[in-house]
Amino acid sequence: MKRRHFLLGAGAALAGSRLTAPSIVRAQDAKVLRFVPQADLPNLDAVAGTQLVVRNASLLVFDMLYGIGADLTPKPQMCEGHEVSADGKVWTLKLRAGLKFHDGEPVLTRDVIASINRWMPRDGMGQMIQSRLDALEAVDDRSFRFRLKAPFPKLLYALGKSNTPLLVIMPERIARTDPFTQIKEYIGSGPMAFKRDEWVSGSRAIFQRFAGYQPRPEKSDWLAGGKVMKVDRVEWMTMPDPGTAASALQNGEIDWWENPIADLVPLLAKNRAIKVGIADPLGNVGAMRINHLLPPFNNKLCRQALQWAVSQADYMQAIVGEDTALWKEMPSFFTPGTPLYSEAGAERLKGPRQYDKAKELLKQGGYNGEKVVMLVAADVPITKAQGDVTADMLGRIGVNVDYQSLDWGTVGSRRTSKKAVTEGGWNIFFSWHSGVDCINPAPYKGVSASGDKAWFGWPSNDEVEQNIATWYDAPDLAAEKKAIDAVNRAGMDDVTFVPTGFFLGHSAWRNALSGVAQAPFPLFWDVSKG
Repeated sequence: MKRRHFLLGAGAALAGSRLTAPSIVRAQDAKVLRFVPQADLPNLDAVAGTQLVVRNASLLVFDMLYGIGADLTPKPQMCEGHEVSADGKVWTLKLRAGLKFHDGEPVLTRDVIASINRWMPRDGMGQMIQSRLDALEAVDDRSFRFRLKAPFPKLLYALGKSNTPLLVIMPERIARTDPFTQIKEYIGSGPMAFKRDEWVSGSRAIFQRFAGYQPRPEKSDWLAGGKVMKVDRVEWMTMPDPGTAASALQNGEIDWWENPIADLVPLLAKNRAIKVGIADPLGNVGAMRINHLLPPFNNKLCRQALQWAVSQADYMQAIVGEDTALWKEMPSFFTPGTPLYSEAGAERLKGPRQYDKAKELLKQGGYNGEKVVMLVAADVPITKAQGDVTADMLGRIGVNVDYQSLDWGTVGSRRTSKKAVTEGGWNIFFSWHSGVDCINPAPYKGVSASGDKAWFGWPSNDEVEQNIATWYDAPDLAAEKKAIDAVNRAGMDDVTFVPTGFFLGHSAWRNALSGVAQAPFPLFWDVSKG
C-alpha cells in the first residue's frame, strides 16, 4: 500500500473525529493563534544553529537592524537609516528611538556591537565583513560605525538577510556567549516575548505580545516595515503526525499548519472552513549533505558516484507527490527561474541514472562495504522522504546503509560532530534550503566550500571560494552570471552537496485567519483572527 494512500485514508478517518489529547484546546479565543510548525522547536538561537524552525521562531522574539522585503532588498528595521562615506569604507548607522528589550532595558549601541561580534564568525557574509573590518565602534548610545579596510557594498544585505545564521540583536550580556555555544536566555526586542516558563520541549512553545514593542510606521514587507501584532498570544503546537495535524485543523483545534504534506492537501482543500495555498513561490531546494571529512565520501569519486545514482524525480515525488506543477528537477545549486540559475558542470545529475557507473566510482574511490551512517529526521516529512529514497538508492549501488531514524532536534545536534562514525559521527543527513536563500551565494550557506567555516559536511574547495569572491566583485549581471557558472561547475565537480530537486510547499489555515502572506517563512504580524 503506497504511503500517500495510507495517509489519505488515515486523514479521512480522523477528519470526523474530535481529538481528546489534553494538550490540544479548541482555538476559539480571537487573540490566541495556534500554529503547527514544520518541526519541534529545540532552541531560539539563530546564530549558533541553522535550523529553519529556529529561525522562524527567532523572528518573533528578536528584531534585526535591517530586513529584506519581498523585492529581496534590505530596508531599515531597528535602524533609522545609514550614511556611507564616498569611498564605501565607512558605514554609520543609527537606531530608532525608544527600542526596548523584553526585560524593559533600552536597546543600546553596545548591545548591537556585541550581537554583531557574536554573529560574524558564524556567518559567511559576516566572515567577509570581519576580514575587511578595521573597527566596529560606538558613536553614541544609538549610533555605531563600521570602518572597513575595503568596500563591502553588500553590507546592508548581510545585516538584513533571512537565512541563518541570522543577525538578531540581543542584550550585551547574552551576546557575549561564545558563538559556538547556544545561548541560555531568550530576551529580544521583537514583537513577541518567549514564555520560557510555559515551554514544553517536544510539545509546545508560547509567545506573548510585547506591549513595549514599537512597530515602524510603514506597511509590513516580509522582515521589514511595521510588524503589528493583532493577536496577543501565539502557541506553537508540535504535531509530528500529519494525520493528527490535519484532524486538528479541520476541527478548529489549531488555526494554521505551516507545512501540510502533499498527500493530505486535497482533503484539506475540500473543507470550506480551510484555505490552502502555496507557502512561498520561490520554493525550496532539497539537500543531501555529505560529510567530506570521513570515508568513504572524503574521496571525490565516491561523492560523484552519488550524482550518477540520484533520481531527483524520485525525491520530489516522495516529498510532494506526482503533480509536476509542484516540483522540478534542477541540475544546479541555484533556484530555478532566477537570474543566476546555472546548470554548468551538472551533467552527472542529468539523463538516465547509471547505477553501474556509480558502483565503479565507489570501487575506484576505495569503498569496500563499510557502514555509511545516515541521519534521518523521521518527524519531518521532507527529511523523512529524502532519507527513504536515499536508502533505496544506496542499496542499489551496493552501499551498506546504517539508517538512523531520529527527531529533528537530535539530527541538528548530531550533524555538528566531526567524529568518526563509530564515535557518534555521520556520513549523510538531509535538509532543504529556502529558494530565496539560493538565488546567489550571499545568503546561501549550502554552496560555500570554505572547509571548517562551511556548513555541516565541511566541503573545502579553493576554486569554489575564489569564484564566489569573483561574484561579490562582479560589476554587472553578465559578470555575475559568468562567476556563478564557475561556482556551479566547480561545486558540482567537487560535490559540495547533492541537490535533490526543487519543490513548492503548501500552507493551510482556517478561514477565520486573515492577513496570511506568501513568504519563505511564516509571518505572524498583520495576521488577525475573526
